[in-house]
Amino acid sequence: MNPLEYREFYDKVGKINGWDFSNVKCVSEGTTWDLYREVTKTCNKSDILLDIGTGGGEAILSIAESALLVVGIDQSTGMMETAAKNSAKSGLPNVRFLQMDAEHLEFPEDFFNIVSCRHSEFFANEIAKVLIQGGTFHTQQVSENDKSNIKEAFGRGQAFGAKAGTLQHQYLTELSKAGFSDIQSFESNVIEYYQTAEDLIFLLKHTPIIPDFGRTEADFQILQQFIMENQTEKGIRTNSERFIITAKL
Repeated sequence: MNPLEYREFYDKVGKINGWDFSNVKCVSEGTTWDLYREVTKTCNKSDILLDIGTGGGEAILSIAESALLVVGIDQSTGMMETAAKNSAKSGLPNVRFLQMDAEHLEFPEDFFNIVSCRHSEFFANEIAKVLIQGGTFHTQQVSENDKSNIKEAFGRGQAFGAKAGTLQHQYLTELSKAGFSDIQSFESNVIEYYQTAEDLIFLLKHTPIIPDFGRTEADFQILQQFIMENQTEKGIRTNSERFIITAKL
């Protein structure tokens, strides 16, 4: 998918389900890395925090009390509508959500103490512009080999066929060129077990793992075969592969 296709995809899905994955039953096996838990470790009560690609805002709302002000941005209209509803329900006074493109951050220079970004595109030069000197950037991204057995079954998928580590290397290079230092990178690959076929179908229909999943009857035939081959006592087996980067300006 190109950037325009991603934007249209997320707008459509945001309107359909509000990006509420809370009902999806999935068990992870292995060491996981929680981006926002790491953010709270470096965040002071006096800090201003920017979250790029904030979606419905659930994650950033959960740690809002760790900062003085939290700003979440997303390019999707549907997601911003969901974030506004979630913010109103939370009653938190220090959270703001704005519709904005990560490629053009419309904030004053040297404004944020911390910037976070989970599973969303970011632009190192834009982050360097709005982050204070000595500020910290945290990101968690989807690796090329994520959901590898699913993509192999369908013969297509997000970053299918791309060399492992390509995106990670790209982002590390861009951060270095933008003036970041003390750049650290970690990798995580855990086993996931989706409890039912419905849980897995929800994932595939509401994420870009398999582009246009469900458009043809053949997709469901492939899925049925995949489930038969990967069904275990713990659930339907796949993997979640991520890389994590922390960097200081």
